[in-house]
Amino acid sequence: MSHLLEVKDLEVKFALRFGDITAIDGASFTLDKGERLGLVGESGAGKSVTGFSIINLISKPGFISRGSIWFEGNEISKYSDARMRKIRGDRIAMIFQDPMMTLNPVFTIGYQMVETLLAHRNISKSKARAIALEKLKKVHIPSPEERLDQYPHELSGGMRQRIIIAISLLADPAIIIADEPTTALDVTIQAEILALIDRLKRERGTAVIFITHDMAVVAQMADRVVVMFRGNKVEEGTVEEIFEAPTHDYTKALLAAVPKLGEMRGKRYPEPMRLLGSDAHAIHPIVGSDETLLTVKGLTTRFAVRGGFLRRTVANVHAVEDVSFELQKGRTLSLVGESGCGKSTAGRSILRLVEPLAGEVVLDGTDIMALDAGGLRRARADMQMIFQDPF
Repeated sequence: MSHLLEVKDLEVKFALRFGDITAIDGASFTLDKGERLGLVGESGAGKSVTGFSIINLISKPGFISRGSIWFEGNEISKYSDARMRKIRGDRIAMIFQDPMMTLNPVFTIGYQMVETLLAHRNISKSKARAIALEKLKKVHIPSPEERLDQYPHELSGGMRQRIIIAISLLADPAIIIADEPTTALDVTIQAEILALIDRLKRERGTAVIFITHDMAVVAQMADRVVVMFRGNKVEEGTVEEIFEAPTHDYTKALLAAVPKLGEMRGKRYPEPMRLLGSDAHAIHPIVGSDETLLTVKGLTTRFAVRGGFLRRTVANVHAVEDVSFELQKGRTLSLVGESGCGKSTAGRSILRLVEPLAGEVVLDGTDIMALDAGGLRRARADMQMIFQDPF
């Protein structure tokens, strides 16, 4: 019996000024109808490049230098871009890791979903919009009718990721390549999305390639696992074989690096996460202080909702409401919650990247809310933000 997808001896290179760099070195694997394959490894292992190669989206100066890719008995690695467009997004869909780079910022969500459907189906715009609405409901988007008329920048990172997942489901593809599909999602929505993908497999026989570094997702969702390291496939097996009896040292290191709930029980101080190739005994515990560094009291941030011809304020979104906490020097505070609950807005409000409506923010004795523009610029040398979207 032939496989749904076959990747044979795939080699991908990038032509640079000082010579070619090999990103994928002779990878081979198969995928059958309804199968879920986990493609795992650390950042830079070649996972995403493998996924892009399957749908012929390797950007120049990248190119497939050796090997072939077969889908439903056809060698699609030899297809022209025009011919691949008929397959890409229809028979093989991809959930990209970065939703903001996937969605077009100048078009509404509904326009982009309808356009995708019309490119592959001979249906009316009203029918396409109805299908788009149905898919948004499947990924549990709150107020899906409203989302169709919104722009990408009006949604949180988690919401945008759910939009991308909904777009990948539009044409009911035979294969979904999911490149870190749940990275931007909170745990409750992640569980729902994984359950949705699992249901697609059972109801429609959809095959899925999970590109991920999250071994917990792999353990829950994959039937078979391919482990990649520096462009090479170093191990392959069923999920039981990989998790219970890994043979390659890199696979063992990956599994050992997964933090386990409760492993710090009984220890006085937090310990750094284990690093691949490092001696655990050489990493010392992190000792914090009881001296307060940051005090936040009654932080409140609201956003005006404007409507009507004159764009008057008709309502307010209560993004952050009366939030208070303290952070001590050398310690870490976790701010957790579902997508859209106000976590990122709270962080931006502390730095006054968005102006709070009310509240106090005191950093090492400095009243941040009282600073003028020049003082705020100087203060930001001591408070930095790592944004969700690197772009």
